[in-house]
Amino acid sequence: MKIRLIYIASLAIGLLLNSCGKDFLDKTPQGQLGEGQILNGEGIEAVLLGAYSIMNGNVSGSWGNYAAAPSQWVFGEITSDNAHKGSEESDQPNMNLIEKMNPNPANDNLTTMWQVYYEGVLRSNTTLNVLKQDQEGNKEISATRATEIQAEARMLRGHYYFFMWRVFRNLPWIDENTTLEESKTKPNDEDIYEKIIEDVKFAAENLPLTKINGEAGRMDKSIAKAYLGKLYLYQKKYDLALPLFRDVLAGKDLTAMPFEDNFDVEKEDGPEALLVSKHAINPNGSADNANVGDMLSGIYAAPVSCCGFYQPTIDLVNAYKVDANGLPYLDGEYRNNPYKSDYGLTAAQKASYQLDVTLRVDPRLDYTVGRRGVPFLDYGVMPGDPWIRKSEGYEQPDAGPFVGMKTMIKQSQFASHAVAGENYITGLDVNIMRLADVYLMAAECAVELNDLTAALTYVNAVRNRAAKLPAKTVNGQPVANYQVKPYPSFPSQDYARKAVRMERRLELAMEGHRFFDLVRWGVAKNVLESYSSFEGNYIPFFRGLVFRPQNDYFPIPQTEIDRSGGTLKQNQGYN
Repeated sequence: MKIRLIYIASLAIGLLLNSCGKDFLDKTPQGQLGEGQILNGEGIEAVLLGAYSIMNGNVSGSWGNYAAAPSQWVFGEITSDNAHKGSEESDQPNMNLIEKMNPNPANDNLTTMWQVYYEGVLRSNTTLNVLKQDQEGNKEISATRATEIQAEARMLRGHYYFFMWRVFRNLPWIDENTTLEESKTKPNDEDIYEKIIEDVKFAAENLPLTKINGEAGRMDKSIAKAYLGKLYLYQKKYDLALPLFRDVLAGKDLTAMPFEDNFDVEKEDGPEALLVSKHAINPNGSADNANVGDMLSGIYAAPVSCCGFYQPTIDLVNAYKVDANGLPYLDGEYRNNPYKSDYGLTAAQKASYQLDVTLRVDPRLDYTVGRRGVPFLDYGVMPGDPWIRKSEGYEQPDAGPFVGMKTMIKQSQFASHAVAGENYITGLDVNIMRLADVYLMAAECAVELNDLTAALTYVNAVRNRAAKLPAKTVNGQPVANYQVKPYPSFPSQDYARKAVRMERRLELAMEGHRFFDLVRWGVAKNVLESYSSFEGNYIPFFRGLVFRPQNDYFPIPQTEIDRSGGTLKQNQGYN
């Protein structure tokens, strides 16, 4: 990244001063102001909003922000058994290298991730600096509000660092006390994880229970507690994480919160929303504050007409199959006699293809994946190949027969929630952490603490909510044999562990969690090489994946090592 991105500067970066209707983040950046213009109450609040604005993974413009998307689809999903990069091999070829676990330090996706989130760190540090100057001087900000601002800025900084830590691991720690000269040569030779915890712990102790000014998208105590629990979970400190998760879940009934509302642009900020990246189309129709990170995932054909990336895998789709008791297959049995829609059929066979309505599946499948013969939002029945991008001259799509759904909005919502003429750029928010995620993290802790009764309760809450999903139908008839039942018991800790891990996959698929889960569980090599063998039977590009020890994380961008004069050291295995 450009060195200026990690300098400590007395400038307001990306001040968001114009209000336009969708929460406090729906504002247009107005440039940079000098220190004298921001050392007042209004200016400091504006600088804080500038720090929030990096939540959507975008510094400016619209195209090119995919690797920094808050959904983390590039690093968290196409690296896993859930999703393919999609599109054609020749489009965004550096993403192919990431998907195949063969990244190199020159990969532009790494640079994007590094630059954007260090910009977020800088803006958080700038907020803390100008706040400190105010509190040492005129004190235009009250002591109570000053503590809240500090907590918001540190929560943001902790989040930005954690996103980068999962990808790069070895990072230079730049905070509000780092001088300009120090920042130029700050090494990445110490583990910054405890510093991330310190930031989020301060936020958990000092943020209010309710959002500042009632503005959706703000940090609050529940978000910070859930996030702190997640940080402890990554350390396997289950005894510290579980009480935090329980505090967040107290009094909540997940079964009363419709699953599909989490992905509806007109039902945002509901009771399940926790940490959310807020998105909106600007008043002038521009896309800076929109969901530009997920814009490539649109359906390739009209009415979206771009861009054909981010396709669910055959393996993921089959993982939604259930047994006669309405329970998932926990040991890979779902790969027996796999369902592939019309993939691999000849043109004549595709022309006469009939959907198998007897397929016994969890209903979350058809609210996560678009498959041929099944209604897709309000677009009509998904027609198969016409919606999927493939290389010219090839009969089969490059990445299988399925499309994603969670990043899409309804066609009827285009006029109000999409950029005119660019329906793939929408105002749909991204749930970085939602309540079901916390239920399943709590279940994981309970399993590892051998409280199988509590774990069963948490998992079954998620499954009982899934059972309420309306069946997808054509001509009044269900398009599948939908079943999802609660587990009657967890007979052993090992069984419970498998159940929780499978439930995280089914519930949170295509939401950016899967690869990072596999890594922290220590199973990435076995799972991904097994997946490659299965998926490669049908799509040869994905055959032969080798997961090496360094693949738990990614290389430091070479541009950053060069700009540091060699102070930054490359991650082991990528030299």
